[in-house]
Amino acid sequence: MRKLMITLMAATALTLAACASGPKHTAGDAKGAIAAAEHETSRAAKKFYEWRDTKKLIKKAKAALKKKDYDKAVKLANKAKKQSTLALQQYNEQKNAGPH
Repeated sequence: MRKLMITLMAATALTLAACASGPKHTAGDAKGAIAAAEHETSRAAKKFYEWRDTKKLIKKAKAALKKKDYDKAVKLANKAKKQSTLALQQYNEQKNAGPH
């Protein structure tokens, strides 16, 4: 009975550890995230509202993709896309701003 209990506890611990590690991204995921970030960044560039670090993040995401660190590539690309989305939001909020 004791061996069964220890085995069940070990199996539960391994299952929880596997669930906690989260999903692993693929090369396709990373390429898609980078493409989405580049698209959003080009939209911000057309409005002359690019943020300073966005292209650096995309460059780092591409480097991570080359190193086959797909999780890092997706994380960086998503951050770059978010920055470009926020830059466009900032543009829309401030495009009609003038002196008070």
